[in-house]
Amino acid sequence: MTDATLLLTALIFLPSLAALIVAFLPSDKPELIRYFTLASTIVVFAIMITGLAFGGSTTFDSDLGTMQNVVNVPWIPSFNIQYFLGVDGISIPLVMLTGFVTVLAMGASWSITKYVKGYCILYLLLFTGMVGVFLSLDFFLFYVFWEVMLLPMYFLIGVWGGPRKEYAAIKFFLYTLVGSVLMLIAILMLYFASDVRHLAETDFFKTGPNADFNWSELHLGPEVDAQVGRMETKTADPQAKIVVLRTGAAADQPLTVAFVEGDGGAVGVKYDEQANSVNVSLTKEKNTAADVVAAIAGTADLQAIAAFGLADGSDGSGLVTAADSIEVPAYTPGSVHSFNLLALAAMGQRTELFNGHFVNENSWLHDTWLDHSLQWWAFLLLFIGFAIKVPAVPLHTWLPDAHVEAPTPISMILAGVLLKMGGYGIIRICYPICPDGGYDLAFVVCTIGVVSMVYGAFAALAQKDFKRMVAYSSVSHMGYVTLGLGVWSATAYNGFDSRYWNMGVMAAMFQMIGHGVSSPGMFFMVGIIYDRVHHRNLDEFGGLFGKMPVYTAMAMGIFFAGLGLPGLCGFPGEAFVVLSTWKYSMVLAVISAGVVVLTASYILWSIQRVYLGAEYKGPHGDHITPSTTRENLIGMTILGFCILLGVLPYQTVFKFMEKTVDRQVGQLTEWTARVKQSGPAEITITPQPSNPQASSVTAPAASDSEI
Repeated sequence: MTDATLLLTALIFLPSLAALIVAFLPSDKPELIRYFTLASTIVVFAIMITGLAFGGSTTFDSDLGTMQNVVNVPWIPSFNIQYFLGVDGISIPLVMLTGFVTVLAMGASWSITKYVKGYCILYLLLFTGMVGVFLSLDFFLFYVFWEVMLLPMYFLIGVWGGPRKEYAAIKFFLYTLVGSVLMLIAILMLYFASDVRHLAETDFFKTGPNADFNWSELHLGPEVDAQVGRMETKTADPQAKIVVLRTGAAADQPLTVAFVEGDGGAVGVKYDEQANSVNVSLTKEKNTAADVVAAIAGTADLQAIAAFGLADGSDGSGLVTAADSIEVPAYTPGSVHSFNLLALAAMGQRTELFNGHFVNENSWLHDTWLDHSLQWWAFLLLFIGFAIKVPAVPLHTWLPDAHVEAPTPISMILAGVLLKMGGYGIIRICYPICPDGGYDLAFVVCTIGVVSMVYGAFAALAQKDFKRMVAYSSVSHMGYVTLGLGVWSATAYNGFDSRYWNMGVMAAMFQMIGHGVSSPGMFFMVGIIYDRVHHRNLDEFGGLFGKMPVYTAMAMGIFFAGLGLPGLCGFPGEAFVVLSTWKYSMVLAVISAGVVVLTASYILWSIQRVYLGAEYKGPHGDHITPSTTRENLIGMTILGFCILLGVLPYQTVFKFMEKTVDRQVGQLTEWTARVKQSGPAEITITPQPSNPQASSVTAPAASDSEI
């Protein structure tokens, strides 16, 4: 077992192991159960930090834009379903956020007094599902963890929630289940349309617009290599690897390629049709991989049997000896389907597999809005499924009810982590796999983001319930995420300039992290006062500053972070999303900037009514006591990170995601320039030797006013 396998598996399943141990702890010792659960979450979070930041071979390298710590083990080989995990700059900030919020929310769970054992078991299972979603790179495995997360959250709301907990839990379950069904339909569409053999041929022959494709970065594994008839030599020299790809009539039978000593002046190649083997006679002098490849490629009667090329990472200068050989099994007849998210993204951008239309050209529906490609419809289904989780208007109505009825720690998890899974799904799955749909629906996505921002802010202004106000603020703040991800500025009309889209995606990612810190803090502040007075009516609060000064100071700092005050975690994401939108649509940029005024209105109004207003007018006024040490520790930790993210946004977040986002946006920009070339800009795409996946786009020079 590799270090990466051990680390990522531990991060996912240690919480489940802890849940199993909790099941055997005595139910009449709730303090023991709470402390053990809290310790388990701290241990997992500590492993995240040490393993990914100081883990030696597993340390995350922020200078790389590729997937790291990859784990790929066959799980259900019959359907090419793999236990496929990995981290990159998109997933690692969210994995860390999950560990951070889970520890703090467990620390806030001392208010849970009913069925403590059951609560802690479900809480730990939820932890497993959340981490699994962010680490999964197999679509089937991703879907399994997505569903694993659903059931614990349903019970955590339905059993430990408020007066209307059953209604809120069922509504949450049904909305999320609808999104899951749409996602499952899209998964099946993409799976049965996929064919890894197309990718193998695309990479192998290295021709046309696909010449920059890199097979090794898909991490498909030797089992899939065998299915597509793609194998490489076993050589002592790492620079002498040669790849064989089976083609032709005899490809359904095993093939042996043997290197033997020869006495000629050139490399000789002979195919034995009866034995289905290839003998490569080497010269007396040194034989390089490039020489062998050239000789085999020049053998006319061999082209129907096998084709050869240098393997990834080989420059062809390595030496081949008679001790080298290659055994190529018979490949699987028919299409080779895959759930590999990296391979599906390559198919979506590099092949025509997902571009088949549902409507026949002879149908009366031809040339209607129904006549779109498979990936267009897959994008739409996936986007709706993920938008429910974001949540985006009009699919947001489950969120306020779930937040209001959920206990405080579950509201913290819901706001801090679960909502981010929607944004993660959009950036990880929707755009890379289905760029055609993302390009065509870019303005729709951006409009949904802006509508969510405006609607959520106005709805928050209208609330009388403190917690419901914070819930609607999440709808508004997550609208920035949707807007930033949708700003597809790399079009022909601006010379395929991807800088603003890159800025939007980076800002959306930062907004998810910033909101993932401040929003749980806001819910925790509401929970502290609710535990004392057992109501959330804003009109009955007032004067808490005099009675709870430390609590009030923490609350003001965290609420100002949610407002987007410069120097706090809410500012960088919102500011850069607005800036990125300007070149895409000035109207949307102006509206999104104006939302800041609405946000300030409901945040400042709530601070005035709750903390700085007249004397407290609600019930249980005698129960208002200063915050405890445990509450202060959690609140100060959240406030500290709000400040840290706001003051050092690059060092804490942007640094880790920069290369990965640059790479993904660069690939989609190259796809746009190649596929959507209509427009005034003249483009030239040239692959970069230093980065096989990168491409440069030459466009008319910008004027001084544009720089």
